[in-house]
Amino acid sequence: MEPDRLNSPNTSAIMFEVLGHQLQFSQDPNSKHLGTTVWDASMVFVKFLERNCRKGRFSPSKLKGKRVIELGAGCGVAGFGMALLGCDVVSTDQTEVLPLLMRNVERNTSRIMQMNPGSDSFGSVQVAELDWENEDHIKAVNPPFDFIIGTDVVYAEHLLDPLLRTIFALSGPKTTILLGYEIRSTNVHEQMLDMWKQNFEVKIIPKAKMDRKYQHPSIQLFIMGLKPSAETPETSSPPINWETNEIGTRETENSQDKNGDSNNETIESDDFVSDKVKEDGILLRGLQNGKLNEWEARRYGSMAARLLRDVKIT
Repeated sequence: MEPDRLNSPNTSAIMFEVLGHQLQFSQDPNSKHLGTTVWDASMVFVKFLERNCRKGRFSPSKLKGKRVIELGAGCGVAGFGMALLGCDVVSTDQTEVLPLLMRNVERNTSRIMQMNPGSDSFGSVQVAELDWENEDHIKAVNPPFDFIIGTDVVYAEHLLDPLLRTIFALSGPKTTILLGYEIRSTNVHEQMLDMWKQNFEVKIIPKAKMDRKYQHPSIQLFIMGLKPSAETPETSSPPINWETNEIGTRETENSQDKNGDSNNETIESDDFVSDKVKEDGILLRGLQNGKLNEWEARRYGSMAARLLRDVKIT
């Protein structure tokens, strides 16, 4: 990741190491479509998988051959995280994004196969058009899926209901939903959480279980499954058990990690504001010292964007 990466006109591609593979993702931050930018939540999601893949539910032995659909795939980062663990992934997005997505899939699939000729550890990645709630598009990808994944797919209130209906249309009784999300609006975030909790069992992945570098107070990862009450005992998805699935324990979730980040399942608006203040302070100290790693430099762009959003030029 180049230090000036975030929405920079000088950066048309980023290099990102995933499970020992150096992948290259083309992007176009200056296009009119948000899907042509590599957003930070997708990187946090992939690095979470990388950290938790040695055993448990995200190990290659458990994921081999599982069917995954990625919603709002954009540049395709999150899908490759699952495919490198053995999943067969369908990366989907709107028509305007597909050329860039297909280019990234073809390039990185070729890179992986060249590095590991004859290996069956890599699953597969296919690309498909999917407009949310389009019945023909949904039927064409052949649901249900074992996993539904998405990162930064919600940024406005009007997207919440279409996303929910699409998830239901793609789900079976045992589908697991994995979402990554950067909080940009507390109002949208609160509405989203309320919607998830009404329809799913929801767990927020503790910061202690994320990659130590690739995490941030405003980026959350969720793991969800259908509520048992909505299904019969024979067909319902297994309960989300943090101990057996190597994600963490209730004790971990309700404690604080070494960096002082709260791991409570619910996120209060006041906590979010204080995290933003903490983030800005840490970054400013780093800038004054002249020492920033690539991830901190990337987050500077986010901080600057928040400041500029509130500036009115007269």
